[in-house]
Amino acid sequence: MRRGYGQYCPLALAAEILCERWTLLVISRLIDGCEYFCDIHRGVPRISPAVLTQRLDRLVHAGLVTREALRKGKPRRYQLTPAGRDLEPIIGDLAVWGQHWGRDMTTEDLDPGFLVWSMHMRLNTAAMPPGRTVLEFEFTSAPPGSRRFWLVNENSKVSMCLKDPGFDTDIKVMADLRRFIEAWRGIRDLREETRNGAIRVLGAPRLVRQFPDWLLLSMLAAYPRKRVGREASLGTNARKSRVAGRGTDGIPPHL
Repeated sequence: MRRGYGQYCPLALAAEILCERWTLLVISRLIDGCEYFCDIHRGVPRISPAVLTQRLDRLVHAGLVTREALRKGKPRRYQLTPAGRDLEPIIGDLAVWGQHWGRDMTTEDLDPGFLVWSMHMRLNTAAMPPGRTVLEFEFTSAPPGSRRFWLVNENSKVSMCLKDPGFDTDIKVMADLRRFIEAWRGIRDLREETRNGAIRVLGAPRLVRQFPDWLLLSMLAAYPRKRVGREASLGTNARKSRVAGRGTDGIPPHL
């Protein structure tokens, strides 16, 4: 099957490589620093291993990615070439556009595995206690097999666990999956959601107060929704809540 557009236009030539389903997400994970197949797959959890292999093969063939030769007992490492690295600002701008103008999320978009993977990349470990800190997340509306996840920070190294890691939990977070994702994306105000109990944070009071400072939120959370709809309305209300919660010195009250 012909994949091209039959045009010499540089945009058409770029689209031949980049506009196949999953391709931009795979490149985005490589930009994030994922170098091994299993790490890339964790960052794009709904792609099948066979399709991920196919997309990586095509990116290697197109000159956007290098792949180490297979070594006995060692996984192959994938890295962006200069051509692939040049896509970083383009993909960043496209993500900002999606935050502004993409459609509202549907239930099918609410992937808890990707959420927790994203959080493990965006923990403010400098604000966390020294040693080991274990965070448990329970998303009440997620499918039964995808409701509980753990993040373990140990000396600034964060691990994502799909099963109980066997350590005592320091903080447990319980929330509706959609509501938490909306807070993660900046559509709702995380501090307000924890204050009003919509997102429940359980643990020692000192750690509960610190929890909002540990989550850096999505890198796109600062960009407001512009497409008219439910999420834009929620964002407007969240911004009003943040303004109302500020003291006379303009500093939000600490939880």
